[in-house]
Amino acid sequence: MRKQMKLKYTLLVLLSIIAQVLPAQGYTNWVVGDTADFVSSTYQGGLVLAGGAGDNDDAMQWMLQRAGGGDVLVIRASNSDGYNDYFFSGLDIPVNSVETIRFDDAEAATDPYVLRRLAEAEILFIAGGDQFDYYQLWKDSPVETTINALLNTKGITVGGTSAGMAILGHLYYTPSGSALDTEEALGDPFHPDFDILGKDDFLQAPFMENIITDTHYDQRDRPGRHLAFLARALNDFGTPTFGIACNEYTAVCIDTEGQAVVYGESPEYPDYAYFLQTNCQAIPQAEVMSEGSPLTWDRSQSAIKAFRLPGTTSGSTPFDLTTWTGGADGEWENWYVTEGNFFQEAAPDGDCASVITSTSELNTAPHKVNLSPNPVANYLEIKWTNTVQQAQLQVINTLGQVVYSSQVGSVNQHRISTPDWPAGSYRLLIQQAEQLTTIAFVKQP
Repeated sequence: MRKQMKLKYTLLVLLSIIAQVLPAQGYTNWVVGDTADFVSSTYQGGLVLAGGAGDNDDAMQWMLQRAGGGDVLVIRASNSDGYNDYFFSGLDIPVNSVETIRFDDAEAATDPYVLRRLAEAEILFIAGGDQFDYYQLWKDSPVETTINALLNTKGITVGGTSAGMAILGHLYYTPSGSALDTEEALGDPFHPDFDILGKDDFLQAPFMENIITDTHYDQRDRPGRHLAFLARALNDFGTPTFGIACNEYTAVCIDTEGQAVVYGESPEYPDYAYFLQTNCQAIPQAEVMSEGSPLTWDRSQSAIKAFRLPGTTSGSTPFDLTTWTGGADGEWENWYVTEGNFFQEAAPDGDCASVITSTSELNTAPHKVNLSPNPVANYLEIKWTNTVQQAQLQVINTLGQVVYSSQVGSVNQHRISTPDWPAGSYRLLIQQAEQLTTIAFVKQP
C-alpha cells in the first residue's frame, strides 16, 4: 500500500512539473524528499514570527521539531526554492519532505493540488515578499480557509518571516501602494498609505487576537509607525490593541499554551522582540488624531506599554501572551508621541498589571478605593471611603476585551457579579474626573 501511495504521489508531482509550463496552472513548485504524504501522529501546534532579512537557525529548528517527522510546505509569491534544502537537510531535523509552492497568479488559490498539499502539511511556512500579494491571492479564497483550518482544526505549527509574519495577526497592515514609514505615520495618522488596515477577516492564528505585527523593526525605524498602527486600529475598531514586533534575524516562537520565547544572538547582536499593549487606561485613545495633523498620543507619557525581550540562542525567558506579562530577561518601556514626535522611556512602574497593586488601598485617588476579594470567585466588591458622585467602571480581560462596563454615581460601594467569567487575569479601570485608577485581579476557576 505504501508503494502504491508513493507511486501515486510521484505521478502527481511529475504531472505538476510538466504543468509548470502551462499558464493556466497558476503556480510553480519544487520538492525535496519523499513526495508521498507522511501522516504524523506526533506533530505539535505553534507559531513562529520572524523579523526578516535572515533566518535564525535555533528558531527554525524549534519549528521543524514540531513537524513530528512530517511534511513541510513553504508558500510564497516570489523567488523560488531557497528554503527547501535549508529545511530538509541544513538544520539536522529529519522531516519527510519540504515543498515550496510559488503562487504565480490567483488561479493557484483554487488549484486542487495546492489545496491538498496545504491540507497534508505538518509545518506551513510563509516566506517573505510583499504581504499585499498574499492579501490579493489568498483573502476570501480556499487557501485562506485551509490555512485557518491548519491553525485551528488540525493544529499544526505555522511560521512566517517578514511579509509572512505581517499577515499572522488578526489585525494586519497590507499596503496596496508604498509602505508607510514612521515620519508619514506619525505626521498624519490618516495618511493614504495606511491602506489596507484590516481586522478579523483574514488569518485567525491562536493567541493573535487584537494583535498587529511589524518586522525589520529597529533596522527600519518602525517602532513609531507601529504605535501609529495601534492608534489607528483603536480608533477604527474600538477595542484595545496589542502588537508583536521583531528585529531582523530574530524570531518569536509561541507554543500551544501561549508562551512566547524569543530566539536571536543577543547580546552579540541587537536581536530583540517587542510586545506592545494599549489597554492600560479607561480612555486609551489618542488625544489628537485627525486627518492631516500630527498624531499626539501621550496619556501621561505612557500611551503604550512595551516589553523589549532579547533573543538568545537557547531562547529567552517566556513572555506569557495569556496574561501579557514578561520574563526576567526583558524590560518594560513607556512609548508615546507628542505632535508627531516619538518617545521611548524606561517604565519604572512596569506593565499594566503592576501600575497599581491589586490589594493596596489607593491613597492618591480623590476617594480612596479598595477592591475585594482577590482572587475573586462570584463577585467583586468595590468600596470607596467617601461617596463618589460619578465614576466610569470597566473590566478588561487579557485579550483587551471589555467584559464589564458601568457608570455609577452617588455611591460608596458597587458590586460586580463574576461567576460566569472565565478564570484568568483581569484589570478594573476606574475613571473619576481626571483620575484614573487601574487595579489588577484574578478570577478563580
